[in-house]
Amino acid sequence: MSIAFIFPGQGSQSVGMGVELAEAFASAREVFQEVDDALGQKLFQLMREGPEGDLTLTENAQPALMAVSLAVTRTLEKEFGVGIDRAAFVAGHSLGEYSALAAAGAISLADTARLLKLRGQAMQRAVPVGEGAMASLIGPKTDIALAEAAAAAGSEVGVCVVANDNNNGNVVISGAKAAVDRAIEKAKELGARAIPLNVSAPFHCPLMQPAADEMAAALATATILAPRAPLVANVTAAPVHDPDVIRKLLVEQVTGRVRWRESMTWLAGEGGVTRFAEAGAGKVLSGMAKRIAPDAEATPLNSPADLEAFAQSL
Repeated sequence: MSIAFIFPGQGSQSVGMGVELAEAFASAREVFQEVDDALGQKLFQLMREGPEGDLTLTENAQPALMAVSLAVTRTLEKEFGVGIDRAAFVAGHSLGEYSALAAAGAISLADTARLLKLRGQAMQRAVPVGEGAMASLIGPKTDIALAEAAAAAGSEVGVCVVANDNNNGNVVISGAKAAVDRAIEKAKELGARAIPLNVSAPFHCPLMQPAADEMAAALATATILAPRAPLVANVTAAPVHDPDVIRKLLVEQVTGRVRWRESMTWLAGEGGVTRFAEAGAGKVLSGMAKRIAPDAEATPLNSPADLEAFAQSL
């Protein structure tokens, strides 16, 4: 059995996430305290009690989701003896890439928390609220070709690109609001359903360049080591191990496409992965894995019972 640990991105957050883990395991509580200390805020209290509107803010959601993911992997290692070295690869969806790198020992937990806080703030600063938009194109006719055609139509009036190639039937576009509105019209003409997303900024598009510049400056001084398991990167859908390349790709990721479908296809094909373990809040990536690689097993890990069953299955 070849395992890949995968780490969720924004949208998987919910009030109460991580609470069961904290109640059951000291190792999880340690992670949440370390993140609180690194940020100088009571983030775990916000995760536990809400309000949901504050947790959903990008600057809070990003480090909070990472904290839950790291609580899972640290608990697996400390309580069940299942370390990240059991993984052939790691991968993360957007901000989840930072969680993957932290879990694999490439970036310290405290540095990851601070980088994600900055990443969320920088993304929010990059485009004034209301000027950007994102939309999910879904349905059996939706594939990357349809999404590219819709984005091209939107580009006639402003910036519009494919932001997240999640899986066939689920592709996200991002850009200037008027351009995304035009792309939505085109997508519907082509037979897709289009759902505007309730997001505060147009992520993973060229409008995020100011945020990419901020992250380049922050990452330039961050300590990044070779991960204990190779990272399959969002922007290349290929494994990477070299810290300097990882640093460069994390900057490109801010404006670049999340090539998740291609990443998962590579993992299940050339990577030889037969089991995906989703470490963190929710089970969005497990659902995607089952659609992209139906022959592989996909296991969400976010409750004490999930962790115990996973460890016993190895």
